[in-house]
Amino acid sequence: MKTPNALNQPVGILTGIGAQTANRLQKLGLCTLQDLIFHLPLRYEDRTRVYPIGSLRPGMTVLITGKVEFVDVLPRGRKSLICRISDGTGFINLRFFHFSASQHNALKPGTAISCFAEVRYGFAGLEMVHPEYKVIAHPDECVTESRLTPVYPLTEGLSQNVIRKAVKQALELCKHEPELLTDWIPEPILRQYRYPTLASAIQTLHAPDESVSIEALQNGSVPALKRLAFEELLAHYLSLRITRNKTKAWQAPSFTVGAAEKTATEHFIRSLPFKLTGAQQRVIAEIEADCALLHPMMRLVQGDVGSGKTVVSAYAALLALTAGYQVAVMAPTELLAEQHFRNFSAWFSGFETQVAYLTGQLKGNARKAVLQVLEDGTAGIIIGTHALFQDSVNFHRLGLIIIDEQHRFGVHQRLALREKGQQEGIRPHQLVMTATPIPRTLAMLQYSDLDISIIDELPPGRKPIVTSVIPADRRADVINRINSWVGKKKQVYWVCTLIEESEVLQCEAAEKTAEVLTQALPDVRVALIHGRMKSAEKDAVMQAFKNHQIDLLVATTVIEVGVDVPNAGLMIIENPERLGLSQLHQLRGRVGRGNDDSYCLLMYQAPLSDTARYRLGVLRDSNDGFVIAEKDLELRGPGEVMGTRQTGQMQFKIADLARDADLLAAIQQIGDAFFTRSPEAIEPLRDRWLGASTEYSEV
Repeated sequence: MKTPNALNQPVGILTGIGAQTANRLQKLGLCTLQDLIFHLPLRYEDRTRVYPIGSLRPGMTVLITGKVEFVDVLPRGRKSLICRISDGTGFINLRFFHFSASQHNALKPGTAISCFAEVRYGFAGLEMVHPEYKVIAHPDECVTESRLTPVYPLTEGLSQNVIRKAVKQALELCKHEPELLTDWIPEPILRQYRYPTLASAIQTLHAPDESVSIEALQNGSVPALKRLAFEELLAHYLSLRITRNKTKAWQAPSFTVGAAEKTATEHFIRSLPFKLTGAQQRVIAEIEADCALLHPMMRLVQGDVGSGKTVVSAYAALLALTAGYQVAVMAPTELLAEQHFRNFSAWFSGFETQVAYLTGQLKGNARKAVLQVLEDGTAGIIIGTHALFQDSVNFHRLGLIIIDEQHRFGVHQRLALREKGQQEGIRPHQLVMTATPIPRTLAMLQYSDLDISIIDELPPGRKPIVTSVIPADRRADVINRINSWVGKKKQVYWVCTLIEESEVLQCEAAEKTAEVLTQALPDVRVALIHGRMKSAEKDAVMQAFKNHQIDLLVATTVIEVGVDVPNAGLMIIENPERLGLSQLHQLRGRVGRGNDDSYCLLMYQAPLSDTARYRLGVLRDSNDGFVIAEKDLELRGPGEVMGTRQTGQMQFKIADLARDADLLAAIQQIGDAFFTRSPEAIEPLRDRWLGASTEYSEV
């Protein structure tokens, strides 16, 4: 067992871990002793003191001792064994729904026992249901623990005792061989931040002594936890910086802007029906500088809803076209892809290039024709969905990939598109865009392999959306308002949300709402759109809404990313308290696309919790997506803010980006210094925390 790489040995070498248990541990990602050591408890139980029964209150989870007063089996209702114990300060009932005859016999009156469980209200006062208990054989027997008891994440068939014993054995090995837990973070940094050594931090978190409070462990303020979170964040940061350094070594086409190209770009800007904002011009200059280099641009453009990211990406496309290269624009939905197709077709109508459109819906000869113009180079710009990276698609000379709403794509989809564009060692430039404002703290880590541009200015004349928070009992007033709004030839969105994570239930709720509104508003043309409709049906409804053949569109959250309808200036969102701030902001962004005043009504179900009231207040008082995203991160955490976890998105064992955001500024500075001062530590750190899961960083 004592080998140079002892922690890389399989868990099966431990006492009490057979093949079946090893398989169950593997389901938790615990294959080696090192995995066990970094498998931290979810929470802790305090068995370090015995509480008097008379001091107990509902909700407390405590250790108590007492003598059995009586035991009985209650046959009424669900059969249960009731055992009353007392310690002189009070009494409490223990209730067991699953029990044996031997258990019944062991709990005889006068027997002393210790119990650990949550205290609840029962039919006859306070009770513990299925407590962990032990018969006390001798009056001087110690029933308390010297340290807090860890509670680990489990899987089916695995008990806390099994995993506790396994972790204890792994920790014992580290005690005897301290060199197994090498500190790859230099000692001056540990001293500067007052972090314990790695071995000490691990020991503290698996078996905290009486000096560490459960509250401090739960809120993450314990130095041992901060130290491990710091090291894990550092490992992820280093991995992304390595990826960035690799991309700098790749070859890419250079899109230089000479006299001929300058004429084309000036003509493009003059032909636009609007003037570019200062922020758009700044981001365009950053893209121009990137594309002139001989290594691939890897740039993320963030911009709030309506800030004009698409025209910036079109300018980048023009740089590729004038250099003789093709451009692929990938969008997450057909609705958004079609909108890009219409915009690009209009903006490039005066240029000698073909704009092609490819989605999964395109079949037969029409599809063959598009594939042909892509392969022979006739089409300079191809716009589509994930269909762009299917095997049958071949590019003539792909020089630029533009990905919209990039966090909705899995990393393997982005990789597939980039590999398609690789020819003779030359890789295409990449421009990724998102209308989901990414909090600065998240961007610093999750996108540290990308250069980031922010379009932080809305086009002139764009008015902020007036947002109101109203209770659902004012529904009748809202419906009357719709009547007068439609009378002014304006259009309305009505968004239905449900707390259940069920698309079927959401669709049913939207259908019912559409029926009710159709009856209440006989002169209003009402339509419905939801996630269970086929793509062609959704497209038809959105097109009809855009053409003003529909006055009121009842929708689920599928319209979060959709087509622009400048005439729709009123949105009602039902049950907004059930959505995150960032998602609400995205939905609200469907209105305010025109030059007139726009309104968003957040119609909540009373009573609101304090948190929900605060969140809706943030949305009412701000139209700034970045402010809203920061608040959302504070309230809900990174996984929720970024939406559904995609393949390749960072997954942390210990760190929490919301809780540990204060570490990120130091991570960036220290991480960059590692490449010159501690290069030998980079690979071991990556290996310790990421293992084989570095695919996301190979984008």
